[in-house]
Amino acid sequence: MRRSIAAGLLGLALSVPGYAAVKEQAVTYKDGDTTMKGFIVYDDAKKGRRPGIVVVHEWWGITKHTRAEARRFARQGYTAFVADMYGEAKSADNPKDASGLMKSLLGDPAAVQSRFNAARAQLAKHASVDPKKIGASGYCMGGTVVLNMARAGDLAAVAAFHPSLGGYKPASEPVKARVLVLNGADDPFNKPDQIDAFKKDMDAAKADYKFINYPDAVHAFTNPEASEKGKKYNLPLAYNAKVDKQSKAEAAKFFRAAFGKK
Repeated sequence: MRRSIAAGLLGLALSVPGYAAVKEQAVTYKDGDTTMKGFIVYDDAKKGRRPGIVVVHEWWGITKHTRAEARRFARQGYTAFVADMYGEAKSADNPKDASGLMKSLLGDPAAVQSRFNAARAQLAKHASVDPKKIGASGYCMGGTVVLNMARAGDLAAVAAFHPSLGGYKPASEPVKARVLVLNGADDPFNKPDQIDAFKKDMDAAKADYKFINYPDAVHAFTNPEASEKGKKYNLPLAYNAKVDKQSKAEAAKFFRAAFGKK
């Protein structure tokens, strides 16, 4: 009896096409003289090349949330690369240190672009990736980074989850990537004038963009650890399961369209 059950389970497993085998591998790479430590994440059971997505972390640095987002993209059929924007895998466990790391990075736009490009290059050269189909997804600070990279010219699409629009830098170059912004309507970090300025810049650039405001959502609404940190540090951070699900469904549809996937 046990043998027949085991045989049946084995047969069922073998009959399921493309049985998911998500791999997550640490990658040490360089941006100039700075050592970076990211992760490549992909479904090893999937054959052939596929689009790639650079995943850019929040101001805390690379966290469980960042890596979970990369695994989610891998399950959707992409290869994801978790970028190390601070170098040496620096991270912070409190707002003061996180703010210091973020300001140091965003205060140097050339470094932002260089570090993003280094991560993109690592992703593009992976054997599972179609280097002509690269996108990016960012969260909080990372959302700001990917919006600033939308003009780079070598990205098909960028999705910004609860970005900090105060760090967005308008520019004269055209926005070549498709852009999706998923914003908490009650996020006090994004002032109405900052949202208006962002939309005006996108309109002036004739960008292909979509801006969604989610009612009752504040900053970091996709991060399951946000509510605890918000309470601990008296910050307007909170996880919102409903909006998390809605925004990720919107992003999944967005990337499918951008990459021509059915």
